[in-house]
Amino acid sequence: MEPTPRTAEVVRKTNETDIKLSLNLDSKFDQQIDISTGIGFLDHMYHALAKHGGWSLTLHCNGDLHIDDHHTAEDTAIALGMAFKKALGTPKGIKRFGSAFCPLDEALSRAVVDISGRPFADINLDLKREMVGTLSTEMIPHVLSSFAFGAGITLHVDVLKGNNDHHKAESAFKALAVAIRQAVELTGTNDVPSTKGVL
Repeated sequence: MEPTPRTAEVVRKTNETDIKLSLNLDSKFDQQIDISTGIGFLDHMYHALAKHGGWSLTLHCNGDLHIDDHHTAEDTAIALGMAFKKALGTPKGIKRFGSAFCPLDEALSRAVVDISGRPFADINLDLKREMVGTLSTEMIPHVLSSFAFGAGITLHVDVLKGNNDHHKAESAFKALAVAIRQAVELTGTNDVPSTKGVL
């Protein structure tokens, strides 16, 4: 018997952003990805995360981009983290830990994930430019941190080498995707992967 797909929907509306999101963690054979945040490079990063994570993801955001990119980038990451946590449910029968190295041409990134229930993020991307497209580079690590805290996971992402900031950021998101895909992989048991018996 096939396990029930792990899915979630999140609607998050504030004075700064209006977000509608649906997520399926188990769509690697029939992925549907539709992302529109108003920030092209952010869409590109979320698309890479979903594609290589094996997710179906619909994410639409209307944000106050006339101010800047901060609220849209931060709030979409929080909402995506919330959806991930909701879709995963009680973390039983998963591997829990995941790690990956992903290159993009000259850039190489490493991501390590623990579905721990303890939100923490250590992000080191070594980005040099002020902007990639219309996304400020200072927001890229903030997006990863906001996702980790929304999801309640421990996350370490490091760009190990690279020259091009587009390549470095994209390799980081791809490494995260592969690490998360590994961490949430079902083991066929009903075991909580913790000595405490709870995550």
